Amino acid sequence: MITLALIGFVGGLITGISPCVLPVLPVVFLSSGTAAGRESTGRRPLLVVLGLTLSFSVFTVLGSLVLRALPVPQDIIRWAGIVILALLGIGMIVPRFEAWLERPFARLAPRAPGQDRGGFLLGLALGAVYVPCAGPVLAAIAVAGATGRFGASTLVLIATFALGTAIPLLIFALAGWRITDRLRSFRTRQRGIRIAAGGVVVALAVALTFNVTDAVQRAIPDYTSALNDRIDAAGAVAGALTGGGASTALAACQETAGQVAPALSDCGPAPQLTGLDGWLNTPGNAPVTPAQLKGKVVLVDFWAYSCINCQRAIPHVNAWARAYAGSGLEVIGVHTPEYAFEHDAGNVAAGAQRLDIGYPIALDNNFKTWDAFHNQSWPADYLIDATGRIRYAGVGEGQYPQTEELIRRLLSTAHPDVILPAATDVPDRTPTASWQSPETYLGAARAQYYSGKTPLHPGKATYTLPGDLADTSYAYGLSGTWTVTDESITAEKDSAITLNYTARDIYLNLSGTGTVKVTVQGKTQTYEVSGAPNIYTVLHRPRLGGGTLTASLSPGLSAYSFTFG
Repeated sequence: MITLALIGFVGGLITGISPCVLPVLPVVFLSSGTAAGRESTGRRPLLVVLGLTLSFSVFTVLGSLVLRALPVPQDIIRWAGIVILALLGIGMIVPRFEAWLERPFARLAPRAPGQDRGGFLLGLALGAVYVPCAGPVLAAIAVAGATGRFGASTLVLIATFALGTAIPLLIFALAGWRITDRLRSFRTRQRGIRIAAGGVVVALAVALTFNVTDAVQRAIPDYTSALNDRIDAAGAVAGALTGGGASTALAACQETAGQVAPALSDCGPAPQLTGLDGWLNTPGNAPVTPAQLKGKVVLVDFWAYSCINCQRAIPHVNAWARAYAGSGLEVIGVHTPEYAFEHDAGNVAAGAQRLDIGYPIALDNNFKTWDAFHNQSWPADYLIDATGRIRYAGVGEGQYPQTEELIRRLLSTAHPDVILPAATDVPDRTPTASWQSPETYLGAARAQYYSGKTPLHPGKATYTLPGDLADTSYAYGLSGTWTVTDESITAEKDSAITLNYTARDIYLNLSGTGTVKVTVQGKTQTYEVSGAPNIYTVLHRPRLGGGTLTASLSPGLSAYSFTFG
């Protein structure tokens, strides 16, 4: 937890000095020394930053936990903040109007003088619209919200991130207060300064409405990106959010997974399958009990039905389940959702049917079993021997013959007289090129590869492709009108995605009913889309190569991510 707090605090400090805060600084600077009716006290800058930090932290939690469950626009908090900012700006120009606005919030800061309390309300409004750069810390918070994994560790991360961000802002606010307090021209022209500050607040609200602030941020080089990259490269955020509670033996097995050839080791006792929301592919969808697994070799496979990496691995898991069922092997697929739509048992069942999965599937919607294994990726395999100890942990795709050999060895150890069938023969379609395009999320929460003139924020907007997209080795842009959420983009009018890629196969995760027209090198192919979110192959090439793809979606279709093979 200490590590987590330090990561959050440092990430907040970096964000607090990044270009993302620049549009907010003029308001913080001017408003910190412009109390109504008389000179400001030293409490006002504290209240401005306190209100900003508090509302940012609370709205981060509410936005992930509450708004997803309500039939309201995902960006309702941002728009409410913009409206309040505009009203407060008018109130700074018209004092009677400001007094009327502050009255409902009097109890939020009862000990502050009335003239300073407006600073707290202004900070609350700024926090509602203050969206920092999506560095690794904020991205981890967004992923935690998207997967429903808010807990004590995530709250610590949010609190320390907000504290780290508040410190640079507080320094700037105090500087504004000291300047206005020391300079006689500010003291003698208090009324004029308040009117000017009110104009700045209204201007900020207008700029946020038309996304002018994002243009300012794009125009200034991100001088903090190298610092964020160091945090991200270390994987510290993701590691800390897992709780770090894995046993030494299991942690060692997970650390070497995918880096060395598969081998049997003692990774400690296997955790229980816990906190599950149901089962599929069992008689009456009844749970698989520990008694049923006693004396068997068990393969626990973590997967998600729309994960392309999982889809390429599952034919091998299917083959093992069928070939060795009579020899003492039990395969259990633990379905832990990556997207909100993957929480639906019907969608999982349909996805399992498409993949021809016949072995038991445990629905781990609340990540309880995921956390019990301290798992961090899809797909991931844990091979458990007949005595209940984990003997191998595998992460990602590939190394299927070696993994199968470990299964055969454990079966022979558990049942010395068993006659095993011949090894399975399933083609390995694991991509091997290191320069292949990475998995690309299209929703606003994880849009690190998005490039466009219009910022990708939740809500409905019209997008235009940037002129320099063709010069970018890997990126995507949008054109036409889209409705954006944290997880997806939904086509409205003339909606198209243009993608620069390096791959052999390209898959697009889509839902809804309609068509998607894919154009590559002047050739267009139309695909029919119907039903719940599913992965559609939109390009297949004979070999790995680069190029540009344009996918035009009919109105109503939703897109979630690109994956590659």
